[in-house]
Amino acid sequence: MNAREGETCGVGMRLRRPAMGKVVAALSMSLDGFVADENDSVSALFGWYQNGDVEVPTADPRRTFQVTAASARFLKPLLDDAGALVCGRRLFDRTDGWGGRHPAGCPVFVVSHGMPGGWPRDDADVTFWTDAISALEAAQKVAGDRVVGVSTPMLTRQYLDAGLLDEIIVSLVPILLGAGTRLFETLVVTPVRLGDPEVIEGRDVTHLTYRVLR
Repeated sequence: MNAREGETCGVGMRLRRPAMGKVVAALSMSLDGFVADENDSVSALFGWYQNGDVEVPTADPRRTFQVTAASARFLKPLLDDAGALVCGRRLFDRTDGWGGRHPAGCPVFVVSHGMPGGWPRDDADVTFWTDAISALEAAQKVAGDRVVGVSTPMLTRQYLDAGLLDEIIVSLVPILLGAGTRLFETLVVTPVRLGDPEVIEGRDVTHLTYRVLR
């Protein structure tokens, strides 16, 4: 397992950022702040990926998004600019490792305390890391000046607390889930100040891009 054991981010500790591409957290979220329902399902938040007539192909020929023209303007650069993805074990397991190929076609760095069965695989650019900061550093080296995506709530909060996140992208879905997994629960270093959002209004979703101010 690729990791530097014992290298962790202490509570409230902000780490120094290297001069590399942006680190961007991008998640779909309900109006009341949940990124998954109480059964850990995201289906109620992902309808916008298939509610339009514009095809957005992915790096995986098995997956094509069918979105509105507005959401396509948002989604295409997000996929094209991706240089690496950092995620948690729960998301990796829930997607079955995206079948070995993430839709963005970029290397995936999974933060996990253990190695899932059947991994690593020679046909998949996926590595496993016991430490979140080490995973991000490795992802940045691979991505170079391209974007490192973060797609797990816990990692989003940890990188925010460490001062390592450059942008937060929320695809806000007009639904109230009432319970589930919150995106911004248990932040330690607050307040976090954000710039004015870039707004793209889709169908059944509003895409909001915020720059994290330092």
